[in-house]
Amino acid sequence: MNSKTITREELCGLFDHTNLKAYAQEEDFKKLCDEAAANHFAMVAINSAPVALCHKLLKGSGVHVGAAISFPLGQTTVNTKAFEAEQAIQDGADEIDYVIHIGQLKQKNTAYIKEEMETMVHLCRSHQVICKVIFENCYLTKEEIKTAAEIAREVRPDFIKTSTGFGTSGALYEDVLLMKKTVGDLVKVKAAGGIRDWETCSRMIDAGAERIGTSSGLLILEQFDRARQQRG
Repeated sequence: MNSKTITREELCGLFDHTNLKAYAQEEDFKKLCDEAAANHFAMVAINSAPVALCHKLLKGSGVHVGAAISFPLGQTTVNTKAFEAEQAIQDGADEIDYVIHIGQLKQKNTAYIKEEMETMVHLCRSHQVICKVIFENCYLTKEEIKTAAEIAREVRPDFIKTSTGFGTSGALYEDVLLMKKTVGDLVKVKAAGGIRDWETCSRMIDAGAERIGTSSGLLILEQFDRARQQRG
């Protein structure tokens, strides 16, 4: 898939429509779900508490509900992450996006990262739920990003993901390239964080991203439509 040939329908199918704000309320989630359903987005990306509400709002729409786990710091135990994910799945989550224990990766405890990933992937597989692994690349070196991606290539989550959107920076073109090059076709890549316009979005797609996490999906669609009209 590339940005020059992608259709509007295909683009909508890449979007994880996002509201992870601490102060989000019921009306915000209703609006999020209405927009996602109207545009046939892939998923709504939310914290775990409003999963049951969004599951009810999106029933029959074909739009998935995605729960962010150990968000945004990743500084909880494997068992705590598994418990939160299990609860979210019981509430109706179709997809789980969990944050790795960044500190353990940085101190080169790859066995911990692998065990954590295996636990979360196994849990999701047992419930037929999609599993995404958030690296939070802004805190990692290129070598650490590659190491995490190599673990993912072995464990096989559905996606590895660049960022929470709450770190010091978001998705970078070169990071998406590195992640995709490392995992190849065995794992998909989700770009998230700071993707607020079609130009940035298109670069992520061309780098190999197969999901886009953004709260600016409607604006990106407007810009996409305008760009296509200008091209004739």
